Amino acid sequence: MQSLIPHQTFLGTRKTDHRADRTEYFRSAADSTARTERIKERNPLCLFLAMRNMLRLAFEVNSPPVMLNMQSSSSKQSSPALFLLLGGIVLLLILLILVFISRKLIKLRKLKMLVARTTKQPVTRDILSGNLRTISYFDFQTLKKATKNFDQNNLLGRGGFGPVFLGKLEDGRLVAVKKLSVDKSQQGETEFLAEVKMITSIQHKNLVRLLGCCSDGAQRLLVYEYMKNRSLDRIIYGESQIFLNWTTRFQIILGIARGLQYLHEDSHVRIVHRDIKASNILLDDKFQPRIGDFGLARFFPEDQAYLSTRFAGTLGYTAPEYAIRGELSEKADIYSFGVLVLEIISSRKNTDLTLPSEMQYLPEYSWRLYERGMLTDLIDPRIQEDSVVSKDVLQVIKVAFLCLQPHANLRPPMSEIVAMLMCKVEVDGTPVRPTFLDRKPQKVDKISWDSISEPFPSPLKSDSSSFPQHPK
Repeated sequence: MQSLIPHQTFLGTRKTDHRADRTEYFRSAADSTARTERIKERNPLCLFLAMRNMLRLAFEVNSPPVMLNMQSSSSKQSSPALFLLLGGIVLLLILLILVFISRKLIKLRKLKMLVARTTKQPVTRDILSGNLRTISYFDFQTLKKATKNFDQNNLLGRGGFGPVFLGKLEDGRLVAVKKLSVDKSQQGETEFLAEVKMITSIQHKNLVRLLGCCSDGAQRLLVYEYMKNRSLDRIIYGESQIFLNWTTRFQIILGIARGLQYLHEDSHVRIVHRDIKASNILLDDKFQPRIGDFGLARFFPEDQAYLSTRFAGTLGYTAPEYAIRGELSEKADIYSFGVLVLEIISSRKNTDLTLPSEMQYLPEYSWRLYERGMLTDLIDPRIQEDSVVSKDVLQVIKVAFLCLQPHANLRPPMSEIVAMLMCKVEVDGTPVRPTFLDRKPQKVDKISWDSISEPFPSPLKSDSSSFPQHPK
């Protein structure tokens, strides 16, 4: 009986050691499973190494220990349980691998869908390919958040193709977000493409700067630098409490003239804006003007005198040859500039039907005052006090009349207009009575693809003596 005691003690010790091994195995397996969960989103190689370690651990624990040829019935019963556990671990690892692969495939599919959708938009494709390097591409949700879901309280104004909202980007920058209206004819998309490509091709201190754009499904948005004093029309038409003295008004007139000179003569491409008016002139914090809204602008071939095109713009600002015959040249912008100068000087709208009949259309009324020798009546009374100022204003009015000449070849180019404004060239000659079209303004937003006319002797090269030439 005593000889059995050591044997029983040995068996008890062996069972205890085996249970300890199994406990340590389960703990290691649990730790390995936790580690597998942590690395399932990492490199697949890490996942493979973790699987290999777990399998090695399972086989090592399951291998029979070195004993004195003694096995108990309980150890034989534990072997199936270990195999079941091992099978469960392998199955779990397979499931983790499948989840990992499926998530990667879903992400890849979403990325392909995004690329396919964005590359259908010409502007987005240009940006992704690096063709438009000077601007950024904004996500629609980013601009929606910046404008507080295009809140009407952030509305800065409305253009012919959509409203403009104040936005604040995540980095704190204030921007003006123009949300284009896209109808079934895709007119808005055409205007969007034209404006993006036009502005990204030119840079000048008197032209508004485009920061970026967004083309997401039916959404078309343009992101501009924010102009603190907004548009010129709010100030000169009395919608704002800001008063502009003559020095500031002249600075605005000269800045607009320089911007047009750049578009017509100094840029690497010849551009006609087609919609020069007060609402398209933006003012920064120092009241420096920036020409904006290039949706109707056109590239102009160097070897062509004019383009034959359907009218697009705002009647009242439009040159007669363009409004009547569809003959578009840079001289159409010069005519619009002349009308705008009269508005800035008088603080009056182009057309005001609340006034007496002869005063309703500003260019016609201004010409009548000129014929009567009463041009001082046109000047805003708030800037008439200084006689020297009045003299300078009268000179600028004469420049405006030269811009309003009825024939395109009688209007001076913008370079000469800038020279006259800066007194580098004397304002000389007698202007001819302008052609007055319609007192009631009408906005025509339709854009058509224009045909280029056949070349003919250019009316843009004037040999008329009705305006001064550069001194030699």
